[in-house]
Formats: sequence, C-alpha cells, structure tokens
Amino acid sequence: MILQALYDYYQRKAADPDPSRRLPVFGMEEKEIPFIIELAADGCPLGITDTRQGEGKKKPGRRYLVPKGRKKTRGIAANLLWDTAEYALGIDTRNNPERAAKQHAAFRQMITDLPEMARLDDGIRALERFYADHKAVALEDDPVWSEILEQNPVVTFRLNGQLICQRPAILSDKKQEADEADDTTAFCLITGELAPVERLHSNIIGVWGAQSSGANIVSFNLDAFTSFNKEQGENAPVSQVAAFAYTTALNHLLARNSRQRIQVGDASTVFWAQKDDSEVESGFAAVFGEQDDPDARSEQIRALLSAVQSGKFDGGRGDALFYVLGLAPNAARISVRFWHAEPLYKIARHIRQWFDDLKIACASNDPEYPSLFRILTACAAQGKADNIPPNLGGDIMRAILSGTSFPATWMNAVIQRCRAEQKVTYLRAASIKACLNRLRQFPPNSSHDKELLPMLDLENKSPAYRLGRLFAALEKIQEEAQPGINATIRERYYGAASSTPISVFTTLLRLKNHHLAKLSKENSHRALFFERLIGEIVDGIGNEFPGHLTLAEQGHFAIGYYHQRQAFFTKSTSRQSSQSGEPIQEELK
Repeated sequence: MILQALYDYYQRKAADPDPSRRLPVFGMEEKEIPFIIELAADGCPLGITDTRQGEGKKKPGRRYLVPKGRKKTRGIAANLLWDTAEYALGIDTRNNPERAAKQHAAFRQMITDLPEMARLDDGIRALERFYADHKAVALEDDPVWSEILEQNPVVTFRLNGQLICQRPAILSDKKQEADEADDTTAFCLITGELAPVERLHSNIIGVWGAQSSGANIVSFNLDAFTSFNKEQGENAPVSQVAAFAYTTALNHLLARNSRQRIQVGDASTVFWAQKDDSEVESGFAAVFGEQDDPDARSEQIRALLSAVQSGKFDGGRGDALFYVLGLAPNAARISVRFWHAEPLYKIARHIRQWFDDLKIACASNDPEYPSLFRILTACAAQGKADNIPPNLGGDIMRAILSGTSFPATWMNAVIQRCRAEQKVTYLRAASIKACLNRLRQFPPNSSHDKELLPMLDLENKSPAYRLGRLFAALEKIQEEAQPGINATIRERYYGAASSTPISVFTTLLRLKNHHLAKLSKENSHRALFFERLIGEIVDGIGNEFPGHLTLAEQGHFAIGYYHQRQAFFTKSTSRQSSQSGEPIQEELK
C-alpha cells in the first residue's frame, strides 16, 4: 500500500503541467552538486563555479537533473558524467592513491562505453580533451580547490552554460541500467505487470538520524531471506520502473526544502494527497510543522479549520485519500514508524478535534495553535528534541489522525516533567487536558470524571482538580504576603502535593494562616477573598486529603492548579457576586 501510493504520487507529479514541479523522468534524478567545472570547447578549464548558497559550514548546493546514479556499496561504481572529486578528477583525498586511480578509471570507462553518437558530442569531446591535455592540476589555483581536496564533494562539468550530462546526445542514449546485467522478469508487486526486476533499490536520503549516504525500505541481505533461492530483488519483485518511481517520489518528499515534510519526534514525516491539492498539503504542514512566521502559520490553520466547519471538504474533494508516512532510522534500513491513509474529510475533522482537545486558557504571547514539535519538547528533559521519548511522536500522530485515545506514555512523560521541574506550563497543561478528555471517550473510561474545560471550572467536583486549585491558591497567598519572594511552595512541595496530598497539605494550610495574618494587616479585603476562596475549594474535597493520587488524578491536579493560576492573572469582565456564596475571581492587583 505504501509503495503503491508513492508510485501513484510519482505518476501525478511526473505529469505536472508546470515543468518546475515535475519529477525526473525514468533514468534521471535530481542531485545536489556544489561545484561545477567550466570547460572551453578545447577542454581548457575556465574555473570552478560554487553553487552553494546560505550560511554556515555546510551550505547546500544547487540541485540539478543528472543521469541516475548507480548504487554504491564497498566496491567501485562510477556515475555518468558526475560523481565525487575522486571519481571525476582522479584526486586522492583519503591517502589511498591506488583506489583513487581505480575510481577515476571507472569514471572514464563510463564515458568510453557511451554510444558512438554520444561520444561525438561537443561536450564529451571537450571533456576528453580536458583529461588528455589539462587534467586536475589545471584547477589547483582556483580559490575553492582546497575545499574540494578537503571535502571530496560531488562535481560535474559544464560547456557553454549547459551541463554536459544534460546535453541532448547524452539524454537520448542514456537508459536506466541495473547494477549488474540481469534480465530476470517477474510480475511487479506494485504495477502487476510482467517486467524486469530491480535487484537493488535506490537509497532513500533525508531521513533524520539515518546514514547520510541513504538507507533502504526494501532490502534483503541474509540467507534467511532467500526463500526458494530467490535473492535480493527477486524475493519481493518490483520492476525497475516502479522502483525508480517510488524512490524518486519519496526522496522528493524528504528533500531538505520540501514543504511536505515535518519532523515528529524521531520520525521524518511526509504527507501527500491522492489528488493534486496543494492547499491541503500546505495546511497540513502548518498544523504540525514549524514555520518562520508564526502569524502566517496561525492564519493557515484558521483557514483550514474554517474550511472544515463550512463543509468545504464534503463531497468529492473530501473523499480523496490523504497519506501520512513516518520514517525512522534503523541501522542501514528505514523503519516505518506509522502509516495512515484515510479520506480527507475524516482527517480534517480529526485535526479540528485535536485543536479542540488542546484548547486551554493561556497568556497573550502563547501560541494559539501549538505545533506538535513544541508539544513534544515540552515533555522532554531540558526541552531538547533529542530527549523526546522514542516512538512517542509517532504514537501521538497516529492517535490524532485516527481520532483514538492518546498513548499513556504521553501523559506520563508530561506529568513527570511537571513534577521534576515543579512547573505546569501552557503546553504541558494543554497536553494533559487533551489526554484526559480523549481518555473519557473510550471504554472503559467513557464515564470517567467530568470533561475538562479550557477555563477554570467552578463546578468541577473532582477532589484532585480541587486540590490543584487549592495548591495554586495557597501559593498565591504566599506571594502576596511576601512580595518579591524568590521561591514559593511550588518549588518545594509541588511533587509531593500532586502525588501524596496527605503528606503536605496539613503543613501548607498551617503556613497559610501565618501568611493570611500578615496579608490582613495590609489588605483585609484581599485576605477575606482568599479565606472565602479556600473555603469554597475545600468544600468539595472531603473530610480528609487523599493518601495517593493515580496518574489520571495527578493530571487533574495539574489542570486545577493551572486553571486557578490563570484565573488569578485573567481580567474578569463580569465578576461573580459575593452574595452567591461562590468566590470572587478577581484580577491581580
């Protein structure tokens, strides 16, 4: 199913009416080439063009359409008219002159093996004169030569403003070749047609954490895989055309500048629509990815959610499938972290539900639509992406797209961060709220507790929720009684209060009396407000504090604490009357 969807995507992109968006035809590929050697018609080198752009030590080079490269293992295999400097120029960059000589000989042999008509091309003649009369020594005075010796980058040649490997004579005679001559035919598992089988599939490049030279999705390298003496490509037969199509499509989606690729934890995630729908693809990237302009991202998400609300995805457009593929490194191979294919209208509704689950009171500078990456780093130690728990991003993405309950490991990781750092941040509170509300929707938890609201809920009778509110109120009393205090009860008692309330709340309530006495001397109205607030909160807890809170109850504690803290700092447009018997939620003075 995955390879079939990628094959269909290639067919659509290869027929794109816009040439700039069209994928390479069979036998060609896009390759990043940082250096181009300019030649005159007589083979004299005119200089080296540096195509790299941007800043930093590893600046990306411009991408060019070149004959598809050969898959290299430990042996020597040259590409046609482009390759590393060792192959193309015969220079030794690894203190192994014998191997460098063999590599260069293989590169020259590829040119010699071209059909006679191609060898008569002016570009090939110029290159052969370069090798015969000038060689690499003629380039040693160029300013970038030292970098080429140090980095052994990919290079190619150009004559009169056109890459030699792109000249018509080369393109017309170049055909896709297998790594070894192999006329084995079989029914392709992707197309269903009888065709020559690709023995070694091309590398997939761009998966975060995988080998820089690329890795494979389809590969066999052990005797246990050679059922019925079928080795390598014969074991799972895919035609050369289909293998080229799916690898080209996937490498295009994983490209560095791709707008259809995001990083979800350790999973490099790509997505595409069954039919051409750039609006949806860009909207999906805005929902889950990071952008330089957060305001533009928010506008895109609002437009997408508005389209869902207005029924824009109903009908034929919404029936088209949307694909999401998450890939993670696994030694020399790539593992599929998650794969989701569902009609667009369902995914659009699930995305809207996702943001509804996350919605919670926040400060004006907090993002209205947080990205999944930021949410994942909020539950990682030190907020670093490298510390995100393995598989967590994929599990959350799968739950979002399918509308199912979120993994228990997510809430566990968030609550552990809250306790370790004694801090319930906006993203952590949103994460806990999403987990708890989604948990209620599925048996056997369908009647578990009251649904958590985005704002402070005075009607929520959950003891854990009220304990969180009580802890926030006690902390606020301490802050107002001791202005400028460096550390509050949160830094010392949050972990114990959220897991074993009975062990600390008696002490905290006793300390509260001292703080209220001090506060009443300066602001008796404020002290009275807190007395009534604590009375209203404790009224729903019971006769004694719980000895232990479960993981879900610790989540309710965190939300109660967060809600009450937000209420203290939120301006109320209509303050509740003190005559109603409920506390007055006042603006912080």
